[in-house]
Amino acid sequence: MNLDLIATMLIAGGLLLLSFLHLSNVTSVNRRANLLFGIFTFQWSTFWLDELLFSEHLNTTSAVFIILRTFQFLVPITFFLSVKFYTEPDTRLTWKHGGIAIAPAVFLLYLLFRPSVKNELFEVGSIVFFLGHSVFYIIWAHAKILKHQRAIKSFHSYTEKIDLRWIKYITYSFIGSATIVTAYNFLTKAESLSIYINLFFVAVVYLVAFYSLRQKEIYPQGIELSDIVSNNTLIEQQTDVPKVKVIEDADLHQLKEKLLRLMELEKPYLNSELNLVKLAEQMNLTTHQLSYLINNAMGENFFNFINRYRVRKAKELLKNSDYDHLNVLVIAYESGFNSKTSFNNTFKKMTNYTPTEYRKSSV
Repeated sequence: MNLDLIATMLIAGGLLLLSFLHLSNVTSVNRRANLLFGIFTFQWSTFWLDELLFSEHLNTTSAVFIILRTFQFLVPITFFLSVKFYTEPDTRLTWKHGGIAIAPAVFLLYLLFRPSVKNELFEVGSIVFFLGHSVFYIIWAHAKILKHQRAIKSFHSYTEKIDLRWIKYITYSFIGSATIVTAYNFLTKAESLSIYINLFFVAVVYLVAFYSLRQKEIYPQGIELSDIVSNNTLIEQQTDVPKVKVIEDADLHQLKEKLLRLMELEKPYLNSELNLVKLAEQMNLTTHQLSYLINNAMGENFFNFINRYRVRKAKELLKNSDYDHLNVLVIAYESGFNSKTSFNNTFKKMTNYTPTEYRKSSV
């Protein structure tokens, strides 16, 4: 058994197992997104399963070939839809989304009329059509992840396990491998690269499995997602569009003072799992009202508002000689952070120093 075949079996088997785990919703979170991600990983596995099960039907005009290639053409669509449900769980698919079926229908017709097209021209056309379609949805999915990573700062003070960065790595691997394979095939017409690509995807598949199964529920129960994202988007873009007043100006100042007193006296920011829902409960406000209060009275998003208090607390501890015996990780936990990476990144962004540099400069 050669190495290429072993790699093919590892990829196909890994994707099928991952598909089963997501379809069975073993993690019990992000239910609809996991269902679509399970369908996506099953479809993705067919790129290696076809070599194992249908090799004698490939490059023919058989029904198996047409069905299989059309099924594989849907991979970027189901990938994009899974990303959409991860980032926008309130999404409702309607007839307005029917446009996504146009390209697959055209591709199916292209396959059905293959006999009337020269073989070499057909192969080139298939590759260009398939890659163009894939790149379009991969870029769109990537843009959604970037937007999501900004939006979650509206309601959570810790984003590392809900920012979906692992999906970004999938998009990078798709674009990178597609570019390499296409260039190599057009320039050399050789197939020896497949073993290296397969070994690369062995690593990709098992890393995707690891991170996707560790994915936490992204949106806490009770969050008013559409209102929060809408408010935050208006502030980020700094448009001149009039904003609906969720809180009257007369009450805004009083609530701001109440929030500041709460932060100083009860120090909720020391809870590393603090989110907008939990703080809203302490303020006796809805999440929509608290989001509006922080955005308009404080001029920043929830993430920055909470973490400024944490950084201030960390600075106090780092400057205090009584805490010199504590390492940076302990200081992070004492300040409300729940990981060293998050602490270092946030502290550096807000002070232009790493925690270690700041401690040394304060000696």
